[in-house]
Amino acid sequence: MVGALLKQKGYKTTVGVVLQGACVEHEIDVLAEKQRNVYAIECKFHSDSKHTSNVKVPLYINSRFLDVQKKWNSNQNGNTHLKQGWLVTNTRFTTDAISYGNCIGLTMLSWNHPKNNGIPKHVDRFGLYPITALTTLSKHEKRQLLDKGIILTMEIEQRPEVLKELNLSSGKTREVLSEVHQLCHM
Repeated sequence: MVGALLKQKGYKTTVGVVLQGACVEHEIDVLAEKQRNVYAIECKFHSDSKHTSNVKVPLYINSRFLDVQKKWNSNQNGNTHLKQGWLVTNTRFTTDAISYGNCIGLTMLSWNHPKNNGIPKHVDRFGLYPITALTTLSKHEKRQLLDKGIILTMEIEQRPEVLKELNLSSGKTREVLSEVHQLCHM
């Protein structure tokens, strides 16, 4: 979802990249580039909505970012600048985590941070609803789509032919597409 959100905001994105830092290799969840600036984004997904990311998480993410940034920006042949690290979670940050992130310039996005501009605002603004929100598909059908890399309802709207692979009846296909259209155009 983070990659899709950033694409909607005009970034070129790459998911699941391994980069050499000055000290060690790091797996970066999302690299986003815009106007020759590159952003290294770490995504923390938690199934328990009550989970909070404490100050240790941005401390750790920032240390990884600084290691990669040192190596990246020392490349004399590079035409991009690794500008900033970001941390995104589907839950919440503690007050200390937010304070630390603000202090070091780490962009942080969570369910309720920044205030009045957290994940729900972005999901609504860009129609980035996951296929798991669809009530017209069974869990098995959703799993089939996820296995094919279809994560967002907008992907079904853009490529409705992916539903053919589920062997749905024409009536059920119409129901799914109707629900997808409603979600994508709320």
